[in-house]
Amino acid sequence: MALAAYRHVLRATRIAFQGDIAMMHAARHQARGGFEKGRSLDPASKEATGAIDHAEGVVEILTKNIVQGQQVDGRSDTYKLNIHEQTERGENDTVKNPRAPGGKVKVAFN
Repeated sequence: MALAAYRHVLRATRIAFQGDIAMMHAARHQARGGFEKGRSLDPASKEATGAIDHAEGVVEILTKNIVQGQQVDGRSDTYKLNIHEQTERGENDTVKNPRAPGGKVKVAFN
């Protein structure tokens, strides 16, 4: 189960950080370190099960809630977001209301 969870984390980093090689490598390094710490755990223990559940929770967050943004052509008020098919899109009506004058940020969606 740990190997499957590790593979899920690696796939999630590829999805979340597509196009950002440095961030993807940093996330994978962090994941590898976490799994190395748990290597000595008994697979049947509560700690091992909890660690696997934690890893699957990280996968959920990476695939559904992390969106990378990149500034568009040096414009300080416009960003291009890397939204993919697994990105969670909530019904947050407050997002549709712009901020007060002078604080508005424009976002360009893929």
